[in-house]
Order: sequence, then structure tokens, then C-alpha cells
Amino acid sequence: MSQEINIPELGTVGLLRYFWRQLTSMRTALILLMMLGLAAIPGSLIPQRSQNPMAVRQYFIDSPELARWIDRLSGFTVYSSPWFSAIYILLFISLIGCVLPRTLEHYKSMRAQPPATPRNLSRMEAFQEFTGNGSELDLAKKWFKKNRFRVRIEDQNISAEKGYLRETGNLLFHLSLILILLGVSIGSLFGMRGEAIVNKGERFISIPTSYDTLSFGKLVNEESVQPFIIEVIDFVAKYDALTNAPQDYTATVRVTNPGEKTSEIKTLKVNSPLTFGNTRVYLQANGYSPIVTVRDSTGAVALQGPVPFLPQDGNLRSIGAIKVPDGNPQLGFVASFLPTYERDGANGGISVFPELLNPKLLFSIWQGDLGLDSGIPQSVYRMDTTKMKRIALDSLKPGETFTYPEGSITFETVVPWINLQIVDDPGKSYALYGA
Repeated sequence: MSQEINIPELGTVGLLRYFWRQLTSMRTALILLMMLGLAAIPGSLIPQRSQNPMAVRQYFIDSPELARWIDRLSGFTVYSSPWFSAIYILLFISLIGCVLPRTLEHYKSMRAQPPATPRNLSRMEAFQEFTGNGSELDLAKKWFKKNRFRVRIEDQNISAEKGYLRETGNLLFHLSLILILLGVSIGSLFGMRGEAIVNKGERFISIPTSYDTLSFGKLVNEESVQPFIIEVIDFVAKYDALTNAPQDYTATVRVTNPGEKTSEIKTLKVNSPLTFGNTRVYLQANGYSPIVTVRDSTGAVALQGPVPFLPQDGNLRSIGAIKVPDGNPQLGFVASFLPTYERDGANGGISVFPELLNPKLLFSIWQGDLGLDSGIPQSVYRMDTTKMKRIALDSLKPGETFTYPEGSITFETVVPWINLQIVDDPGKSYALYGA
């Protein structure tokens, strides 16, 4: 005769408790950590809107159908997407729920004395019985102390235990991982990151409109930008004459803090940032800005000043676009700047050294619609020539002028530019402590 077994229902509380135990298990934490690593891979393969919006726009132009599907899956905003945030938050909860109770239990165990000696050793799986001479407890105590055991002596009994350091190290590792996650989350919520290219002789005023790129955490806005002024007085780059490898970058800047009338001269290097409160300013990159003067057919100046060019290799071969939108029709120059020009039979004009030993500006002149009124963002280093016609092709050295039917262009000189990276990361200290 069979007897039915009635299994009690879990109920809502029991079900929640079951899910909580599953979430806070170490196995779940490891699975979530692996999922977080896999989820971060698309962010390194696909351009992100917060880092390179121009590349995202180009992606839509090159592959519009694929780009739309990627955008639906938050592929261009991976690190702020709902699915990435869900994995991140679940991992954070799992680690806290797993590690903190274990840490408290471990602390209590370390504070407690070793367990008392069983009264009947014969009931244990392994024991040994022999007749001593009365000094066994003293000998055992000395041996245990020598080997760093925790000892407990009661009524002619001695017990000892060790092995807590392994669990301590394990818990410290997981606590440090929690600190790193906490630091990253604080930085993503309250941090700020921006970049700005500043030519030698120019000033950078830290207001939102002065940045080339600027991104904020989810809980801060433009009001959190730290105000300051940096004027680039000089920039010196030193390179190895044999390998062309960079040896030193040094920028001399004049710094003005908010609310102060006086300024001070400081030195900015790659690994020596400037500090303004919680904001740090790093020297990230450098390049060249040819100073050009473009005149129309009447001789009036249509454009004058430095134009930053984007380096393409270690010898600072740089590309850029000089746009003159006020002309009728509009003009544009697709240009390449070579700091140390040499003619190569296979590749044409190349730069063989990053310093200004033989600078030359190579360009083609285009006439037509620059597309600046289309409302679509454009790169300052490139020019869309689909609605334009090439009318001339030439090259200039500093001080030379090229004349064409619609006007002229003069290559005046060259100034270096530096790229400032401005970072406010309030969670950095937590991440460093965890690391």
C-alpha cells in the first residue's frame, strides 16, 4: 500500500528566499561575471556614441540596415544599455549578498576559540590512544604554537585549529572586486570626461561649449564642469633620431583657477596631470596645425588661422580639411601635412620624421556644396566631396602662396597642438583601493 507524500508549497516568501539564495550563490556570481565580460565585447568592436559619434554616423552611412538593427539592440550605447546595466547590477547584488554574510561569519569564527575537545574520542573516525608520561599537553602546546595554531586548553584537554588565512584571502579578493565595481558605478553615475585640442598660443576655457567631446554620468549635467583656464605657451616634443620614437612631451601652460585674478606657469607632461579640485587634466596626444590664409578673387580674406590636422602615423603624417563656407560657390581643401617631407617612388609624398625639418602642405581644391547646411554633423578633419568638383592640385612650403581662378591660399607657418583630456572620476579611488 503506497502512501502519498504531501510536499508543502513554498509560497511567496519561500519562493523569494529560494531566488535570493540562488542569486547570492558563488556559482551565480561567477556566471554573471563571465556574462559581463562577454557583454563588454561589442563595446570594443562597435563604435560608441559617447566616444566616437562621427564613427557611428559613418556606420549608418556605410551599412544603414545593419546599423538600424544594432541600434535597436543598443549596440552603439553598450555600456549604458538596459541589458548591460541589468547584468552589472545583478552581479553587484550577487557579490554583496554572497560575500558580506560570509565575511561576518568568518569574523565571528576568527574571534571565537577553537572548539572544545570531544569527551569521547572513540566516537571519532580517526583517533589514537597511548600512555604518556604527563608532559604531553606542554609538548603539544609548544608544537601548536610553533606551527601557528590557535590553542584552547581546558581540564587536561587541548584543542587547536588553523587555516583561516585561506578564507581571509578569498574574502579579501571578493571584497576588492566589490570595491572595483563600486568605483566603476560611481564614476559612471557622477563622473565627467571630455577632450579638447588647443593650439600653441591659444587658451582653453573650461565651459561645456569649449570641449570637442564631452560626456557626463547619468546623475550629473553641464553644471558639474569644473571651471578653469589653460593657455598653451609652448610645447616641445623630443624624438629619437634613429628610431623616431618619442622620448618626451612637455607643455608649458599658464593656469588660472576660478575666482583668482593671478595665474601661474606650470608644466604639463604625459604622466603629470594638472589638478583642479576633483578634475584632472592629462596631456593625451599632439599634432600640427598649419596656419593658412585663404583669399577670394577680390583679395578679401575668407579664412585665416590655424587648422588642426589629425596624425596618421608615428611620423605625424597628418590629414585635414580646410573649409571655406562663405564663398559662392563654397570652397574646400582636402589636405595632407608632412612635417619632414620626402618623395617616395611608391607612395608619393611621405614624412620621414615627426619634427618640423622640411614641412610641406599637400592639397587639392574642391568647389561646390560643403554640406554644412544639411544639419548632419561632420568631421572637422574630413570633407564630403560628393557634391563638389576638384579644380586644382598643388603643394606649399611655409611662406608660399598658390593662386587659382577663385582666389589664393597662403601657407603661413605651423604651430603644434596638444589634446587635453579632462577627467572627473569620483569613483577612481575606490577602484584603486580594490585593485
